[in-house]
Amino acid sequence: MDENVKWYIKKRIEKTIKSLNDNNMEGYYIDSKDELLKKLKEFIPEGSTVGVGDSITLIETGVLDFLRKGKFNFMDKYRDKITTDEKREIYIKNFSAHTFICSTNALTESGELYNIDGNGSRVAPMIYGPKQVILVVGINKIVKNIEEAERRTRGYAAPIDAKILNKDTPCTKLGYCVDCKSKNRICNDFVIIKRQFIKGRIKVLIMGDILGY
Repeated sequence: MDENVKWYIKKRIEKTIKSLNDNNMEGYYIDSKDELLKKLKEFIPEGSTVGVGDSITLIETGVLDFLRKGKFNFMDKYRDKITTDEKREIYIKNFSAHTFICSTNALTESGELYNIDGNGSRVAPMIYGPKQVILVVGINKIVKNIEEAERRTRGYAAPIDAKILNKDTPCTKLGYCVDCKSKNRICNDFVIIKRQFIKGRIKVLIMGDILGY
């Protein structure tokens, strides 16, 4: 990567981390996947209960394998042959988890988290319940403001997510959002987290790579 581009990215991350800290959230820059796993070991005590939300980023960075192999009570929603009822039970138990790990659709330079969810199973534990929430975020998720966050999520991330889920929605045919009324619509819960009541409950680990979508 060009050194000038690296400089720009570093400055943008520094600004975002400062904003997160000002908003009672903790921001960290993570240089590599190995460093990410070391940081997770530091934050998550052995024997604790851990849940996760839907996230391509967690798959790409090896976080799911880390949790499966580690000495944790990992509530694995991705395990083979899991039933709908079993998955719902995990969603409910996530509220009492020691740690909940996911990503975010967008992160503003002002330290705000922007997410759109289908049924709320990812955003709800981010808001309340788990003692600790850890977000793993690629540099591609950082945006200028909430307006850009919504454009990014609705115009880019949501259509791709709908495509992955094989949803019969207008966006999977057109490639962009039309604010549809489809029964298969996955854009139902629009959530902005601007600040945390409990300082440091949410930890945002920003990686200098393009991760997720």
